[in-house]
Amino acid sequence: MLADKASSAIVAVSDLDRARTFYEQTLGLTVQDDGMGVLVFRTGDTSLVVYPSDEAGTNRANAVVWGVGDELEAIVADLTGKGVVFEHYDLPDTNFADGIHRSGDFRMAWFKDPDGNILHLNSAD
Repeated sequence: MLADKASSAIVAVSDLDRARTFYEQTLGLTVQDDGMGVLVFRTGDTSLVVYPSDEAGTNRANAVVWGVGDELEAIVADLTGKGVVFEHYDLPDTNFADGIHRSGDFRMAWFKDPDGNILHLNSAD
């Protein structure tokens, strides 16, 4: 039924202008559409929809994930230079250094947008 249908991530924010600045300037995403009170960003072959809500930042799980492959370290370094603070989680069999969790060859990094939505990067392609 839905296997051949496109999907997109959707994130609630409290301030659409502040979110636009973060997602455009910090993360480097491009607005594809900004009508009807929402922002739609192009991200790879999918979209990230950002909309205003009183419930912004209340999700305590990953809101968006990007598989960035071997670019993870460079992206983390670039975002760190822009003031992004990476989360440190106490995960079993995982080492943490320079904002990146390492479990064998798999690498992961988590950070938050201005509303506290959890954004995730990992070394998957």
